[in-house]
Amino acid sequence: GFEVGLLTHKKGEYWAPHYHKESVEYNLLVSGSMTIQNKLLNPGDLFVFEKGEIADPIFHEDCTIVVVKVPSTIGDKYEVLS
Repeated sequence: GFEVGLLTHKKGEYWAPHYHKESVEYNLLVSGSMTIQNKLLNPGDLFVFEKGEIADPIFHEDCTIVVVKVPSTIGDKYEVLS
């Protein structure tokens, strides 16, 4: 019914803006700093994406993030086309 991931992203890595139609995503920034939805995040910050909410990360440093998606639905990631 859910999935847990430990993600690592390099400073400056491009991660396409995207959203989920069926899942809510809970995130904990473990290390590094990043901006998402124009908000600067630092280690220990929690952030949640509701269904349909766009994730648009910018990685200022190498980052480690714990992610929990509920429910776990294969293919439920939709890139935002510009």
